[in-house]
Amino acid sequence: DVQLQASGGGLVQAGGSLRLSCAASGFTFDDYAIGWFRQAPGKNGKGVACIVNRDGSTSYADSVKGRFTISSDSAKNTVYLQMNSLKPEDTAVYYCAAEKFPTVFTSAQCIGVVKGSDYWGQGTLVTVSS
Repeated sequence: DVQLQASGGGLVQAGGSLRLSCAASGFTFDDYAIGWFRQAPGKNGKGVACIVNRDGSTSYADSVKGRFTISSDSAKNTVYLQMNSLKPEDTAVYYCAAEKFPTVFTSAQCIGVVKGSDYWGQGTLVTVSS
């Protein structure tokens, strides 16, 4: 069974950093893309960042470009989201999701493809205080 375990959330002051982890199991890691999504209170969920594991290509939402970095470690079947220069508006529950990623697609389609996945982690809360 596909399983995703998200961790690393917490409370941090504005300007601080956190690193989220998404430990994956139950599938061939390099055949999948993994994305991070977030849902703030009272708002719809949004894609944050995504990585195509077979080649490490990435994509980001405009709101996090230059501040967040997604990476993967295939030896550990884990994807990370390094979040720097955090802002209060980054406060949300962060989820990771995984989807098999066809070779015809590029990282530009990553968030859109993964968003439709049935495989989601349980979410980890990030709270950024001002």
